[in-house]
Amino acid sequence: MNETPPGAITRRLALLGAGAALATPLASPALAQAGFPNRTIRLIVPWAPGGTTDVVFRVLATAATRELGQNVVVENRGGAGGVLGAQFLASTQARPDGYTLSQSHMGTIRQPFMRRSLSYDPVNDITYIIRLSGYMFGMVVKSSSPWTDWASFVAHARANPDRVTHGSSGVGSDGHVFSHIVFEQAGLKMQHVPFRGIADALVALHSGQIDCVGDGSGWAPGVESGDFRLLNVWTEERSPRFPQAPTLKELGMNMAFTAPFGVSGPKGMDPGIVRVLHDAFHKALMDPAHLEIMRRYDLPMGYMNTADYTAFIRAEAQKERELVNRLGLVAE
Repeated sequence: MNETPPGAITRRLALLGAGAALATPLASPALAQAGFPNRTIRLIVPWAPGGTTDVVFRVLATAATRELGQNVVVENRGGAGGVLGAQFLASTQARPDGYTLSQSHMGTIRQPFMRRSLSYDPVNDITYIIRLSGYMFGMVVKSSSPWTDWASFVAHARANPDRVTHGSSGVGSDGHVFSHIVFEQAGLKMQHVPFRGIADALVALHSGQIDCVGDGSGWAPGVESGDFRLLNVWTEERSPRFPQAPTLKELGMNMAFTAPFGVSGPKGMDPGIVRVLHDAFHKALMDPAHLEIMRRYDLPMGYMNTADYTAFIRAEAQKERELVNRLGLVAE
């Protein structure tokens, strides 16, 4: 497979995002005169520092700061499968004034169906402002492990049911759920070890505490440095960056995964404020520095405006409910 030049990827991302933006109205002049924003905006990243999402959102926040004229500050709230941001947005502590935002992701929708302690409604208790991108998922092992490919890993795991461990960024996270589906399809019984974020899971893999990690491309630098071995990718096609890694479909599993994410706020936000934030984050999405970090981590362009993102969430919530019930994914 020929590797796509980085510049071509960046140009393609820019064209996709710019074209989709044509359907989005401009910000309200009346609201601009009202002076929003006039102070720092908090952007919760519900993962531990150092992972893919943290790195990407810090670049995004820097670009959004330039667009809004006020600081957009990332606050890490790792743990609980990545739902601490959504949980806070749905609480009475979060005012719908546009100054408290969070990353929203598929776990935001999935977790309330898994955990009785999460009482928020993922559709109606959160304002979905803009969808940005998704992740390239894949499975990695330590390079010094005896598993040189997926077949050797599967053979070992089948011979040692419930003894091979896999890490993820938390119970109910995309990596956990997608790995569960992959292992189920391959006929493997694995031990799941949840962490507060992908960075922590990769540290555990590197130190030999766990056997593998199936998650978003936070593992990419480790693969490039030779610390990790990439057994497969979960995209529709092979990654130009890691062309040696087969897709799940090539390995006989008719599946592919991406996990779209975006920016959200509390319910009840003023539509004008939502529009200002949407427009600023859309420009930040298309900022050259952000496009470059997307290219570096193999993140696809996944832009949706507020209306389309909200409709997407509503449809996905029903699918996630059915998935949780089918797989018996009950965290507590």
